[in-house]
Amino acid sequence: MALDTLVRSGSVKARELQIPDAWEFTPAQFPDDRGVFLNWYVADAVAEAVGHPLDLAQTNHSVSRRDVVRGVHFALLPPSQAKYVYCPRGAVLDIIVDIRVGSPTFGQHDVVRLDTVDYRAVYVAEGLGHTVVALEDDSVVCYLCSTGYNPGREKGITPVDPALGLDLPAAAVLSEKDRAAPTLAEAADAGLLPTYQECTDFYASLRTG
Repeated sequence: MALDTLVRSGSVKARELQIPDAWEFTPAQFPDDRGVFLNWYVADAVAEAVGHPLDLAQTNHSVSRRDVVRGVHFALLPPSQAKYVYCPRGAVLDIIVDIRVGSPTFGQHDVVRLDTVDYRAVYVAEGLGHTVVALEDDSVVCYLCSTGYNPGREKGITPVDPALGLDLPAAAVLSEKDRAAPTLAEAADAGLLPTYQECTDFYASLRTG
């Protein structure tokens, strides 16, 4: 883990999370009497932190009422899907779950609050599980995605799996698909989870490709 890894690139500060290959980005803010200006995505900062550019193939936009939980979602390798996640309205908890079999942090998670106070964003590498919990009504989440939506490759783990230990609202609102998704152990037994080795090999190919 690189908990104290810090990268500064222009107006953005990057910090690697407890889950390897997940990063938090905090932009500098430039307020004046008109409002505030900031760079919520800087390609060079992401490439410097992650080790390779983020190819942008698709953007997603979700609006959620308070207590809505979306996830735990992931996509099969290759190519899976890396995400750069930002909250331009409201507030959410962004939860990254390490579902890579053999990872030193397998089954663990880290949490970043995304809101309109600090304007943080999160980078989630391919092969990691991702969940968003809305803390306010009409919370908006924007995703920059490295690949397009591929329904045959999209998978999930139920966020209510006790083994994950996610801190969810008592009145959590889930889709039927997310609630009925397999647990982490069931997904592992079914061979749905990526391995840490295949993920690190894939990241290496992106750095050299």
